[in-house]
Amino acid sequence: MQPFVDAVAAELERPRALLEQVVDHLASHYSVSRDELGAFLTGQLDALEDYEIDLLFSPLFTPTLPEQAAFSELLDRQTLPTSEWSVLIRKLGDRPTVARLTTEDGTTHAIRLREVSLERFVTRLNLDVVIPDPLGKLLHSLPPAEDRALLKALARRIVWNKEPRRAVLFRYLLAATSEDFYQRADLLALLKLMETYQPKDAADLLARIPHWQEVLKNEVLSAASPKPFFAARVQELHGGGRDQRHRDNSAISGKQRELEFLGRLQAVLSA
Repeated sequence: MQPFVDAVAAELERPRALLEQVVDHLASHYSVSRDELGAFLTGQLDALEDYEIDLLFSPLFTPTLPEQAAFSELLDRQTLPTSEWSVLIRKLGDRPTVARLTTEDGTTHAIRLREVSLERFVTRLNLDVVIPDPLGKLLHSLPPAEDRALLKALARRIVWNKEPRRAVLFRYLLAATSEDFYQRADLLALLKLMETYQPKDAADLLARIPHWQEVLKNEVLSAASPKPFFAARVQELHGGGRDQRHRDNSAISGKQRELEFLGRLQAVLSA
């Protein structure tokens, strides 16, 4: 248990910037101005109910994939069953665990974390997930060693808890053992796709790809061609027949990358 207490506390107590979502929430719900942030955090949090604390701090203490990756080495050696999570959360609270939140003026504020925030963080770390041996061996064989902790965290996400879905990840990782094929961005895109659409298996996912490709192609065409002018006078202001509006090249590039990823995924699942 103690290694988990130490590891979770270390992650939660590292300094972290106060996210813009939290600043906006304080402004809209509690009329806290930017120059009042520090005073509110250190003097008025105790007046908030647990559900208010959870809403306020959820962007800060919902673990991201990189934060989950910080536990990959520990979870390679042992996991923690869900039956022991309440003990872990209680120990973190008794410690106590103190977050260090930095406001935009560079000042760091020490905030003792309540159980509701500790519970949010702990329950989303997937500390009980055991990576099956074949998948674990495959993860250890991927080309960039520096990505393996992140990919292990990716493999522990709940979306892969059913074998038909896990088979999708296994097949893509198998293709990614080639240095020419491996792209970390592809695996992150695959995770996002699976968590968003929840396909039941590879066949279900493969059947959806043509529709997504068609949608993306239309979006690329739309981004490449400015919308028609709603009035002739407006068209004249933009150069008449010499339309001087710029294409949204960044949007086009992003859609094209998505299309290329879907093409690679389609090829892997069709093989």
